[in-house]
Amino acid sequence: MLPLERKQQILTWLEEEEMLKITEIGKRLNVSVMTVYRDLKQLIEEQKVIKTSNGVMYTPESDVTSKNCSYCNKHSNSRLSVQLVKVNNRIEHTCCAHCALLRYQDIEERVSQIICYDFLKETTISAKIATFLFNADIQLNQCQPQVLIFESIKQAKQFQLGFGGDIYQFKEAIEMVNQVMSGKSCHIG
Repeated sequence: MLPLERKQQILTWLEEEEMLKITEIGKRLNVSVMTVYRDLKQLIEEQKVIKTSNGVMYTPESDVTSKNCSYCNKHSNSRLSVQLVKVNNRIEHTCCAHCALLRYQDIEERVSQIICYDFLKETTISAKIATFLFNADIQLNQCQPQVLIFESIKQAKQFQLGFGGDIYQFKEAIEMVNQVMSGKSCHIG
């Protein structure tokens, strides 16, 4: 296993388990303790992990304070952003519903909640009960295909009357964005 692969594996384990002993990491990776320390050195410098007296711990700040989209790395501090709350209570931000749906599918088993804002009222809602409008004829400088979120299907249909687009519920929206995105980048053309 390459050093980069080992580092990613360590981060994955720490994200799931929060803390690991150096010797345990060495056993799992089948490498020496010195190799583990070399791999951890860069992760510690990047502030992705914290060295503790018993080993290493995942750095919560790396998820919570990041204002970049966890899917496309675009700035995510807007009313169109979506938060994925993981089972370990860490939060990932995405810049838009499009990226949130893609990221959710990637880490679904580790997500306890997916929180978003209603496009019209800007109230906080659960994405799992929201209505999604794809490709409305309004340009908001979002990833493509553009996806807007509404608290109710009635509001989505009213908006659709003026701006067009296609309406989906949560699971259908995930399927649709994956179908459209097959092998494509989500950044604006």
